[in-house]
Amino acid sequence: MNSAANQVHDYRRALEALRNGVPNRDAVRVMGCGQSEIEQHFRRNLEFNRECVDNDRQAPAILVTGGFGTGKSHLLQYLAHLALSENFVCSRVVISKETPLSDPAKLFKAASESAEVPGLGGLAVQEIALRLRPETPEYAALRTWCERRADAISPLFAATLLLHERLHSDPETVERIIGFWSGDRLAITRIRRGLKQAGAASIYAVKNVPVRELAVHRFAFFAQLVIGAGYRGWVLLLDEVELIGRYSLLQRAKSYAELARWMGRIKGEQYPGLITVAAITDDFDAAVLDERGDWRSIRPKLEAKEREDYRVIAARAETGMHLIKREKLALQPPDEAHLAETYRHLKQVHSRAYGWDPPDIPMPELAITHRMRSHVRRWITQWDLRRLYPADTVHTEETELRPSYAEDAEIAKAAPEQSSPDDTE
Repeated sequence: MNSAANQVHDYRRALEALRNGVPNRDAVRVMGCGQSEIEQHFRRNLEFNRECVDNDRQAPAILVTGGFGTGKSHLLQYLAHLALSENFVCSRVVISKETPLSDPAKLFKAASESAEVPGLGGLAVQEIALRLRPETPEYAALRTWCERRADAISPLFAATLLLHERLHSDPETVERIIGFWSGDRLAITRIRRGLKQAGAASIYAVKNVPVRELAVHRFAFFAQLVIGAGYRGWVLLLDEVELIGRYSLLQRAKSYAELARWMGRIKGEQYPGLITVAAITDDFDAAVLDERGDWRSIRPKLEAKEREDYRVIAARAETGMHLIKREKLALQPPDEAHLAETYRHLKQVHSRAYGWDPPDIPMPELAITHRMRSHVRRWITQWDLRRLYPADTVHTEETELRPSYAEDAEIAKAAPEQSSPDDTE
């Protein structure tokens, strides 16, 4: 396929993504960002990350807010593009029934599976593992970090790093170690056998760790693993955080607490190398924190249970709710100049994608009050119909959709409120 045909294919793929409201790389290249304030914050955080790592701190996080269809997912895709271009590994996770924010194990698994490595395809953890070089200063810093954090991070990570480095004669164990780094289970007996094989049986006292606790350790280790392989850090993008409004009260509390954790706001708990950006709807604060009463009721209800673990969750949940109420960056609506430029560029893309001259489409009154997705899909739909049915008169209708924050029993089932004490790895 020649370059002209490739370009046509890219344009059509971008238009298909924009029709469906699901942004991809091609759509980002076509549309750009249009959120200069948030982009500047993000670029500063990328630059600040090295200093944060050197000082054993987590880089500042960003919480983005906007209405349905205002471009939050598009923005996150654009930030992913920026991060990859700056040599950061990047994961984008959509909070869902299958990936509840309240469950760090499921969240990490989704983050590792969605991770992208700059300029490379394939499973990110495997690509990263291939680029570990024991002779480099980055790898030496990774090894030192594992040893220095032995009081806070399971020795499983230092042990598996040693085995990955030494067991060249046992590719099956090495492959399982890489799987363990990506969130898979790994039998303790295999690690102990590997340590004995490597002559290091007395160095590490490895034992099973509860799944939720191990998942938190995995986040910390993965951020350091990325840097140890020569990348600048790990960017974690969390989309559709508003789904937590559909959880039960305890699950919502855990989700607020986890949001505070990944945004780096828990005292004494930092994840150097990790940069988090989360997106949530702009009416979540009013609908869930205020009207449903989470802001007022979660802490006293959990503390009334007189359980220490609930007291910890309650305090952290309050921090997470404070983030949503007070520390978010709102997406800016498109002004007339941005709308006009987007329209001109999109018209040109449609022309090149289908080899025709799209007619002009009148802009509705008070156009800047409409959401960008509304404009884009209306333009593309009308051009599609006029290209396919040139003799017909085209009319389009729009219906505004709003997210529901009603508790959902099915979602609650997928996010169990209490892990089994025997749930270990």
